Amino acid sequence: MWAQLRRAKTMTNAEDRNFDDLTEKFARKVYAGLKGQIRLGVISRDLSAALPAIDDGSNALHVLDVGGGLGQQAVRLAKRGHHVVYNDLSDNMMHEAKRLAQNHQVDESVRWYCGPYQELDGQLHTKFDLIMCHALIEWLEKPQCLLQFLSRWLNPGGFISLTFYNRDALEYRNLIRGNFRVLELPFVANSGSLTPGHPLTAGQVLQWLNEACLDVRACSGIRVFHDYVTTPRGGHNNPLAVLQMELKYSQLEPYKWMGRYMHMLAQSPL
Repeated sequence: MWAQLRRAKTMTNAEDRNFDDLTEKFARKVYAGLKGQIRLGVISRDLSAALPAIDDGSNALHVLDVGGGLGQQAVRLAKRGHHVVYNDLSDNMMHEAKRLAQNHQVDESVRWYCGPYQELDGQLHTKFDLIMCHALIEWLEKPQCLLQFLSRWLNPGGFISLTFYNRDALEYRNLIRGNFRVLELPFVANSGSLTPGHPLTAGQVLQWLNEACLDVRACSGIRVFHDYVTTPRGGHNNPLAVLQMELKYSQLEPYKWMGRYMHMLAQSPL
């Protein structure tokens, strides 16, 4: 049984976004429908392709899920016998993740930690084969510091699975919607919105990965066309067909770069 880590009493960076007030909205708007299915589908496919041990049971991986949210990926891997440490800044998010783990009878197989990622240095005692960090970096006050931190906790040849909100896609969507005035003003996120305060370009993230001495092995777009559709027609009305086409085009040039989110898999040197 994994022990539960102590809960941090302070935050290292008070400006990092805590999702306590957005948990219900996040679950409803992202994971209650097709958006969430596409996100989970792309990430799960990419992880399984890079790390066959995730599914074939050849060996148990040590996995860290930073900003683990509702816990879908942490629970998926715990069910396959991997050693998972879950972390999130939000009490409410971790509560929902624990409930999901209980439903799948793996809550005692996961090591739980609620607090800022910056304090994990004092809590972790092993390096990891896989570190997942999904839709966190764009909510941080100092996003460029995250990858340097995480890379220190990777085993040689280990992977970071990173997703981030794509600023280029945000601007393209505003162009499609005719929101030209929005593009002329400095970007400011609504505090009650799921649009993050620091949307990132692929170029920024690739630079930070390079600075952290990580090699990008795979890159996929998440929701490369779904969110741009204003009048569903034809295949748009078939959720399974949409998911299949999203998975296909998520890795094709140039479409993948228009994903509302990007998924990058980066590997540490052997």
